[in-house]
Amino acid sequence: MWFKNINIYRLNSDFAVDPDLEQKLLPMAFSPCGSHELSTYGWTSPLGKSSEQLVHSSNGFLMLCGQKEERVLPTMVVNEMTQEKILEAEQQQGRKLGKKERIAIKDELIFELLPRAFTFQTKTYAYIDPKGGWLVVDAASANKAEDLLSSLRKCLGSLPATPINRITLNRPVSVMTGWLDDEAPAPDDITLDDECELRAPEEEGGIIRCKRHDLSLPEIKNHLDSGKHVFKLAVTWADRLSFVIDDELAIKRLKFLDLIQDQVAETETESEADRFDVDFSIMSLELANFLPRLVELFGGEVKTHTPDN
Repeated sequence: MWFKNINIYRLNSDFAVDPDLEQKLLPMAFSPCGSHELSTYGWTSPLGKSSEQLVHSSNGFLMLCGQKEERVLPTMVVNEMTQEKILEAEQQQGRKLGKKERIAIKDELIFELLPRAFTFQTKTYAYIDPKGGWLVVDAASANKAEDLLSSLRKCLGSLPATPINRITLNRPVSVMTGWLDDEAPAPDDITLDDECELRAPEEEGGIIRCKRHDLSLPEIKNHLDSGKHVFKLAVTWADRLSFVIDDELAIKRLKFLDLIQDQVAETETESEADRFDVDFSIMSLELANFLPRLVELFGGEVKTHTPDN
């Protein structure tokens, strides 16, 4: 269950974990789609079928898991069938159908097809670090992370959480550009790796993506000298974590390196639940050390930020 793509949120200093968090989540426990529902979203146990608890606690960290089920209706198939029904109706009535009539036919078709549509499920994991004041969501996109936050807000009434890119003093793009341009070299605990994305400031400007590329070569410097900025950059932190960081301070392709994996390998467990607990403990403690440093790397924390409720 090691997180791979993390969206990070700062919790308001007044935030306190509701002692009845488990009970607050229960009304929105996951249930499958009804026959005519396009999708459903709810909470499920982070431990899977081996547990019914919606909140898993370890060393003061609280793991949650949101589950979404969606029905799949291929757009092309729906459009083709709709067009066939429209043509059939027009031939029967001897006239062209109006816009509202065509829409009504499509809606009726979708209603008819939904109960027979395939479904698929996805899970989004997150954990709360009450002591450090963080909410960390393992999601490849900001939209998936916001789905989880939105559901959590509904259960709690409010959730004073601010995306990490809105709490740092310095803009991520400026800091990363400085690292790559050597105007403000990266600190000793940051190693620049072999991937980046450069963009011109103009809306229609050029974009350069480099993978498995020596970023110290003159051609990279030439792009920076021409005015491009760094929007994504692969780095390693303290020989413990490697990842790609973007202009929103989202962490992609997060890897826990040998120093951490050796610690995992040395810990013996007797069950899958124990293994989950050990992995979660090691991961959350590692990120608890890293996140304050991440904020420092981008100028420290602005104390006047307004949280999203």
